[in-house]
Amino acid sequence: MSRKANLRQVLSEAFRSLWALPAGPGPRQWIALRAAASMGVPLAIGTLLGGPGIGLQVGTGAFTALFFADLPAAERARSLPFVGALLFGCAALGGWLAQWPLASAIGLVLAAVLSSAISYGLRFGPPGPVFFVLMYGLAGTIAGPQSPVPLGEFLLALAVGIVFAYVIALLPLLRRVERDRPTRPFREIIPRFWLGRGEQELLLRVAIVAIVGTVVSELWIEPSRAYWTVSSGVAVIGLSTVRRHSVGRGLHRSLGTILGAALFMLIAPLGANPWMFVLIIAIFQFAIEIVVVRNYAFALVFITPLVLFISSAASAASGAGMGATAEVRVIDTLVGAALAILTAFVHPPRVTTSTGTRRVVS
Repeated sequence: MSRKANLRQVLSEAFRSLWALPAGPGPRQWIALRAAASMGVPLAIGTLLGGPGIGLQVGTGAFTALFFADLPAAERARSLPFVGALLFGCAALGGWLAQWPLASAIGLVLAAVLSSAISYGLRFGPPGPVFFVLMYGLAGTIAGPQSPVPLGEFLLALAVGIVFAYVIALLPLLRRVERDRPTRPFREIIPRFWLGRGEQELLLRVAIVAIVGTVVSELWIEPSRAYWTVSSGVAVIGLSTVRRHSVGRGLHRSLGTILGAALFMLIAPLGANPWMFVLIIAIFQFAIEIVVVRNYAFALVFITPLVLFISSAASAASGAGMGATAEVRVIDTLVGAALAILTAFVHPPRVTTSTGTRRVVS
């Protein structure tokens, strides 16, 4: 098959996958409910007590619950502390360096590369390193020099949120049938750090996206948005070295973000009501976990407004400000996705996935 014919086939498959909704690996309702509770409950409690901002900061710890979601609760009990520690470390670094623009840009590259190396090397699996990069950027937004939120306060709230998400993830252990499930030795859940050829290729691509994405944002877009460009690229790279997977994932990321941004602008006024804000956040978190294993583009339709609501609330954006936030996020996503797709050509074509992949999404 010629290169042109092969490219047409790859693009054709990628476009078809945009509308496909294959069967998932199994029931996701309880996984989705726990993820929604990890973010929605702290936000609801904070709103009830008159501090929705604190509730939202605690709710960011819910990212912890997105990892190892398909493992038995006893195995998650051993693995999630590593995820929580890495999320907290990225947040601490991002919030601390936010006061120095150049250091913050360098730190973004380091956070992306190091968190990706840990995620790949310890076989964290889906959703990959994207949320570590996102946490670095969110911390700089929520507790940066232009924010009234002290870094220590945010980190304390985040720590509480991580612990709460951890407790929610272990709730199935209340059932005897869950406690009786066989569990693997710890070294099978999180093996010793090791980067094979596939992981090294993925890490090289992350480094390229992080460096180029940061430079492009710093020079031609907006320095404060560099983390979104880089996290979009890291998300597109994902956990697979297969080129067609990168092309498809890039299309999913781009289209899903555009539709998600449109949805955000449509319902943004509803977020002015504190309790509607709580409901929207919880519903979106639930919907993400239901569809993410079946269609990445559909998941982005919910992921995008979820993160936009969080970042807009953190920066106190409203009205026209929210619309502008959505528009620039689309630009950042397209740049990041394009960079990630281009990096798929830095290594020879492969027909197998990385050994770190627990499952390949779309």
